[in-house]
Amino acid sequence: GAPACGVNAAVRSIIRYGLCEGHNMFAIFDGFEGLVNNQVKSLNWMSVNGWSSVGGSLLGCQKAGASKTGLAKVAAKIREHNFHALLIIGGYEAYTSVLQMYEARNKHPEFQIPLICIPATISNNVPGTEFSIGADTALNEIVKICDKIKQSAQGSKRRVFVIETMGGYCGYLATLAALASGADQAYIYEEPFTIKDLIDDVDHLRKKMEGHLKRGLLLRNEMANEHYTTDFITKLLQEEGKGVFSARSNVLGHMQQGGLPTPFDRAFATKLGCKAVTYAVSLIEKVATNDGNVVCNTPESAVVLGLLKRQSEFTPVESLKAKTDLEHRMPLEQWWLKLRPLLRILAKHESVYIGDFIESGVDEVDE
Repeated sequence: GAPACGVNAAVRSIIRYGLCEGHNMFAIFDGFEGLVNNQVKSLNWMSVNGWSSVGGSLLGCQKAGASKTGLAKVAAKIREHNFHALLIIGGYEAYTSVLQMYEARNKHPEFQIPLICIPATISNNVPGTEFSIGADTALNEIVKICDKIKQSAQGSKRRVFVIETMGGYCGYLATLAALASGADQAYIYEEPFTIKDLIDDVDHLRKKMEGHLKRGLLLRNEMANEHYTTDFITKLLQEEGKGVFSARSNVLGHMQQGGLPTPFDRAFATKLGCKAVTYAVSLIEKVATNDGNVVCNTPESAVVLGLLKRQSEFTPVESLKAKTDLEHRMPLEQWWLKLRPLLRILAKHESVYIGDFIESGVDEVDE
């Protein structure tokens, strides 16, 4: 998939931890395309020196997944290089690639090795994990940019900004950045909005601006709605806010991927890297034969390693498939949607928030 801050830290921890355990570690450059083009290199301890705090992806990453590159070609290369396990770091494409390889195991026995996906994407749209490597850095960047944009209006008259964030159909970045930067509303695909909602927000902003406040901020996810584009919302605000406030739009683009990874992303990536190696080695040791062949055919050998609640868990991709919206490239259930009502309250809308406290051994608490 696309690069995310923290992937280099993950590669570094995988290589070094694997070497400590006494294995030969190979890095494949430029994803599956690189594998097919023989861009495979054995890495040693010093090859990854200083990688943990570097942004972007030093290994290079391509959007093309396993089936697009050609499963038969990928299988042939795995056989040629005699790989005993494959760790794939990446976003939604990495998850679907593991799924495709798992489903092709009967046809291509080369895929009967541990296949582990380590989720790394700013969109945070990989099923089987609540957080992805890179999303924390992206959130910090968006909040910094929002602060700068708000500051730019300090000297001017009343103004509303419409800011478009990335994330595909997944509204994680827009929602959490809106909470963190004090936005008035975040428009996302998961919660469909109508023209009536837009008009309500315009009225809310108008009331707010007639007071002593001078700035408004609306965030919109890039695929929130096909027709109510960032441009449309800005023009609507300009027209309806005549005489009260002006409106400007801003599409953030690739700068929200961030420069240097945040401490959370570095630590998280390092931890996932070590856990992935430990898990892969434990699977290999169970099934390795004397002649050095590895045959893993269980669902537990094609997994997504993610953070669920407070545990790092390995979830088989077979069970995740049912929980995935394949068309829109995201999980069907997302924990952060419960935070949405808070947005309205913090922006001083008239709205109700129903808490979801469940204490251990105590029934649900009524608000």
